[in-house]
Amino acid sequence: MPPPGPVQPATAGPPSPDHGTRLVGTRLDRAFRTAAARLGGPLVRWPWWAQVAAVYVAARLVSACIFMSAALHQGFNPWFPAKPDYWNFINIWDARWYESVMTGGYPTELPVDAAGNVQENTWAFYPLFPTLGRMLSAATGMGPAAVLILIAMLAGLAASLVVYLLFRTRAAHGPALWGAAFFSTFPVSPVLQVPYAESLNLLLLAAALLLVVRRHYLWAIPVVLAMCLSRPTGVPFAATIGILFLYRAGEAWFEARNHGQAAKGRRVHSRNELWSLAGLTAVSGAGALAWPAVAWVATGDIAAYTKTETVWRGHDLVPFKPWFDTGVLLFGPVLGLVAPFVFVAVFGLLMASPPVRRLGTELRLWCVCYMGYLVVFLHPQTSTFRMLLPLFPLALAAALVSRSRAYRGAVITMFVLLQIVWVVWLWAWAQLPGGGDYPP
Repeated sequence: MPPPGPVQPATAGPPSPDHGTRLVGTRLDRAFRTAAARLGGPLVRWPWWAQVAAVYVAARLVSACIFMSAALHQGFNPWFPAKPDYWNFINIWDARWYESVMTGGYPTELPVDAAGNVQENTWAFYPLFPTLGRMLSAATGMGPAAVLILIAMLAGLAASLVVYLLFRTRAAHGPALWGAAFFSTFPVSPVLQVPYAESLNLLLLAAALLLVVRRHYLWAIPVVLAMCLSRPTGVPFAATIGILFLYRAGEAWFEARNHGQAAKGRRVHSRNELWSLAGLTAVSGAGALAWPAVAWVATGDIAAYTKTETVWRGHDLVPFKPWFDTGVLLFGPVLGLVAPFVFVAVFGLLMASPPVRRLGTELRLWCVCYMGYLVVFLHPQTSTFRMLLPLFPLALAAALVSRSRAYRGAVITMFVLLQIVWVVWLWAWAQLPGGGDYPP
């Protein structure tokens, strides 16, 4: 009788069709793990803040190389001679408007042309970023461009740290760090190191969301007010907090009515927490209207802010309509009218996906309200890519899709390649046949 051994299959067929694919995926994952161990071995022994900072600084150095390479090919432009240095190259587009606010403030009368149409002016740019620049310049003697760049870079670094802390409320260190890495390398992340208000706004937004997730609603009030004066994110944030209040109040009412059966292991809000959340809701709503109100008082025109904002669009503000106009322009008169509905449906499916559900109520609600705000008020254009940055909580969802380092490394690689596309296509100036260029 033969010695016992492993049971062999009766027949040996050919390998399964996806055997080679799995083998390649395994080898890629092993290669990424080996490279990560060599490059990040010392990094994993650092404290969390040093790890996040190292990732962010490395990402900004990569973006700086992309900027410098693009500057070598920069030709004629409205700001400086061809082939500018790095500092001049990043100090263009809206950076010049923020510098104008910092040095000249806001007009008390809206500038108009001979036909009475409002012209481009500084009321479209929120005051916190240039005000901080003016204060730092007065304290240090540095020039406007230098202080605005410094504030943007420091705020971007601080934002990456707060983003990581926010992600840690929903995931372990590894996925949270990868989420912060996705945030730092996002295709439009180079804007975090130029004199734009994005980095400051994202710092305040991430801090506000972190405080809300931790139920520190009263502490969030000053942060939200500052955020509302940095960029136009106040309206979707106020909507987020208002809906969250209704949801938490309903949750507490249902739990009380059912004698504690609705909590399902999660502590519902106490009465004091609900009052604090109600206060934050009221303050958020007031903060969202603060800057348009300031423009009204300063100019005497109740629509001063919206008139200024719509100058860049070339037409009045009509909710939803620009999305259908852009759809028709891109896809034709039939598919173009369907495209916005398809976009909304796809985004809804994304919000219902398992990785996004792991973000929790607050972060998912923010993403939904912010995208809803864009759909209602935004005019889709090349600047839309930059306006997607406040959806940064989805970076954590992307990191939670798979634990494979091959997948996560591929995402980073794709993001860096798309940074090149963004800088070369939109940041660098290349005059269009009709004049001007697409804004970043």
